[in-house]
Amino acid sequence: MSWGTELWDQYDQIAHHTQKGIDFLEKYSRFVDERCKIEQEYAQKLRRLTKNYLPKQKGDDYKFTGIKAFSLMLNEINDLAGQHELIAENLSTAVVSDLTTLIRSLKDDRRKQLQEGARIQTQLSTSLNALTKTKEKYEKAFGASEKALELFNKADADMNLSRAEVDKHRMTSNVKRQQMDDAKNEYANQLQKTNDYQRQYYNHLLPGVFSTLQDLEEKRIISLKNYMQKSASIEQDVLPIVTQCLDGIQKCTNSIDEKQDTLFVIDKHKSGFHPPGDMPFEDLSNATSTTNLANNSGSQPPTPSDKKLSILGTITGGKLRKRSGLLGIFAQTKNFAGLGDGLDDFSELPPNQRRKKLQSKLDALTSKICQETAARDGLMKMKTVYEANPALGDPMSIQGQLTENGQILDKLRSDLRRYQVWLEECDARTSSPASSARTSPRRSSVSDDVQSLSRSNSDSSVNQANNKNSLTSQGGRSSNSPESGIAHSAQSLAHHEVTQDIDDDEFYDVEPLPILGRCRGLYSFEASSEGSIPMEDGEELWLIEMDQGDGWTRVRRIQSDPGDSMPEGFVPTSYIEIYDKFAQPQPV
Repeated sequence: MSWGTELWDQYDQIAHHTQKGIDFLEKYSRFVDERCKIEQEYAQKLRRLTKNYLPKQKGDDYKFTGIKAFSLMLNEINDLAGQHELIAENLSTAVVSDLTTLIRSLKDDRRKQLQEGARIQTQLSTSLNALTKTKEKYEKAFGASEKALELFNKADADMNLSRAEVDKHRMTSNVKRQQMDDAKNEYANQLQKTNDYQRQYYNHLLPGVFSTLQDLEEKRIISLKNYMQKSASIEQDVLPIVTQCLDGIQKCTNSIDEKQDTLFVIDKHKSGFHPPGDMPFEDLSNATSTTNLANNSGSQPPTPSDKKLSILGTITGGKLRKRSGLLGIFAQTKNFAGLGDGLDDFSELPPNQRRKKLQSKLDALTSKICQETAARDGLMKMKTVYEANPALGDPMSIQGQLTENGQILDKLRSDLRRYQVWLEECDARTSSPASSARTSPRRSSVSDDVQSLSRSNSDSSVNQANNKNSLTSQGGRSSNSPESGIAHSAQSLAHHEVTQDIDDDEFYDVEPLPILGRCRGLYSFEASSEGSIPMEDGEELWLIEMDQGDGWTRVRRIQSDPGDSMPEGFVPTSYIEIYDKFAQPQPV
């Protein structure tokens, strides 16, 4: 079915209908545009909401599972906001923008077709008007010819008229007849032209215009269908991510543990004090007799204020500003350890809270010691390389940094011992009779590692620790290798640490470092010092420790022989190329 054949006489209705279709398409475009604004505004409000209610990650409150779950839930909602922003962006670029272009194109094409329809319609009207005029002219000429012929017939029958008057009527009749014939021929020609154009107009020209308008209308309808489907698919595309966000919210809620939160409250607020014991019975009769006896002897009896029976270390005893002098015990411990009052021992806190603070300080000092030890090892390796190849640098230029590093390490180790003693003091005070029988104090992880490194040196470690200052002043350690610096630090710390005797046969395995990535040798390298390993040009190696700023990187051979004594060590960073870096460290 075609508009050109079925609606040949409905030009105005077709023009009106196509205009309504474009108006509806514009209306849908405005709808999508307003929805984009709503989605964008909704996303902004969600982001603002999550920002306003996001808990601060500082402080102990963030350790509660409920607060953690709420924070993670807000992150998932923030991701939901991002999906709504994505919907708004895709609707704006893939629907609204294309709809605007389509509407402009449909308007232009419709206007051209209507102009073409108006043009051919004007031509048809002109042809019909010309036909009407030629027909009227023919009718007029026909009437005049008939009247002239009638006058000629009357004159020819009137015997009273002269021959000249009869001939005059004959000539007039002939002229009028000729004019009638010309008008008739003109009318016939115009009728043929008009019929031909009218036939072409209704069979070809007007159907062509209507068919084009029908194609535009169908294009508009199919475009509307496609853009509605695209709008739905845009939202469907984000549904998996939205579902993941909602699943994440479910996981957040499932992670809430009421037992863990209530136990954390205990850990957070537990003072460590023991509950007060039974209150003694005060026999007033004895107190009266005692008073009388005191009066008789002339001495002053004790007042109630002199008989305060508060228990130190309990709530009834109040807070102790300085526990180090309690009964003179812990003050002696400090003096024995050779420690001053330069560091805060958190003695104003309850025992349990004090222990947590001290352990936190120990962990921080342990981390700093690890960093400084790594920096020292790097300086030692650099100095060894400079000694082996003076062209690379002056070994004495490293000496100042080594001295400064040694002073920092000594200070950190001294602080570490201070806090270890204070932690032991805190544990001894808060321990029950059953737990007070422990023979080994709590140590940090670095202290254990350093101690394990020092055991292999036995008595020589003590001597080396005592000679540490002299070795430092002479420009270095007892050995130029990186390992000698680690052993020396271990010996020094093991000598000064106040601990109980440890079995010399005890042994601790150092856990191998995880793999961080892969690297490839750019040049051949011959190991010239202890701690480094040789490397071939193009050899592939495991990356196990990044450059700490000293120009050396720690690597491990991917394939090593069973008899290889150096499967792992340091190589110059400039001699290798890192081509694969893992997102997470891989176990050995």
